[in-house]
Amino acid sequence: MKYQKLHIIGGPGSGKSYVARRLSEKYGLPRHDLDDIFWDRNHKEYIRSSEEARHRNLESILSNEAWIIEGVYYKWLEKSFEDADKIIVLNTPVALRQWRVLRRYFGYKLSRSHEKDETFANLVEMMCWNQKYDQDNLVRFYAFSKAQAHKIVTCSSFSEVERAVNA
Repeated sequence: MKYQKLHIIGGPGSGKSYVARRLSEKYGLPRHDLDDIFWDRNHKEYIRSSEEARHRNLESILSNEAWIIEGVYYKWLEKSFEDADKIIVLNTPVALRQWRVLRRYFGYKLSRSHEKDETFANLVEMMCWNQKYDQDNLVRFYAFSKAQAHKIVTCSSFSEVERAVNA
């Protein structure tokens, strides 16, 4: 693979974790889910980690020679966008993303294997946020990352991502 530092961004249910896992398995790059940095995993509720903890954990990842970072966040990630060889934006249809969010929620509820206690209110909030992601957060991401525009590639499938990282 041509690139060793990849940052994958996209709305909830866009396939970020799936793509990161597949790339990691295929090319042996370590992968990191930004939810593990953003949320304090010592609580069952959704409580944000401190800015200091987020910064420290992100710097620890970025200090490595190779990584895949995936997550929906952007505002506190300027350094990771600068350090990335390629920034992949997953652009999947909203309806597909919503279906995946629903499927994940019910999967968590049925298996009870998720460390957070997902509530119906969490689901509704996520789906509302996901519905407006493309016209709100994604637009702000592009404005925020103008300096890195030459690294950004938009993909809608794993095969497109694979072509982009091997080009």
